[in-house]
Amino acid sequence: MSPNDLVPIARAVEAAETRAAGRLDATALQPNIGALMHDVARLMRRRFERRTRQTGLSITRQQARALLSVARNEGLSQAAVATLLDIEPIALVRLLDRLHEEGLVERRLHPTDRRVRTLWLTPLGWIVVDRILAINAQIREEACAGLNPAAREALLQTLDHLKSNLLMGEESETAAAE
Repeated sequence: MSPNDLVPIARAVEAAETRAAGRLDATALQPNIGALMHDVARLMRRRFERRTRQTGLSITRQQARALLSVARNEGLSQAAVATLLDIEPIALVRLLDRLHEEGLVERRLHPTDRRVRTLWLTPLGWIVVDRILAINAQIREEACAGLNPAAREALLQTLDHLKSNLLMGEESETAAAE
């Protein structure tokens, strides 16, 4: 390839850069709240998985979420827990199968509707939940190091507000689509 062959390529790159500069304001390529939240969640998930492995706890973050949801809501149906976790019921069934095999969760027939299974932690499940909560508390402390209690509370309120806004928007979009 000769230097003359590179001239059209250089001109095309320059033209593209000029067009991009006109379309983007100064903040368009800066980190945004969605990217930062994604990064924080990914880092916390990675740290959780590393800590569980280090402590000999063989559980995924998703399984931990399911266990914590059952712990907070013992006796709920599988469908209700799937809704709380915002996952498809079949995905929850697979998670529960593994947790049941590990002796952490038990399924019981609903007292008035034999088609429905309710979810309960076993004694071993409660021990694992306690370990998960301890790991989560450590990670939360590490993530929030340097934040005073007021800043931590403001962060929680802000994130809860963002979540509420997005959930309301989802409901509006779903209603409009129907």
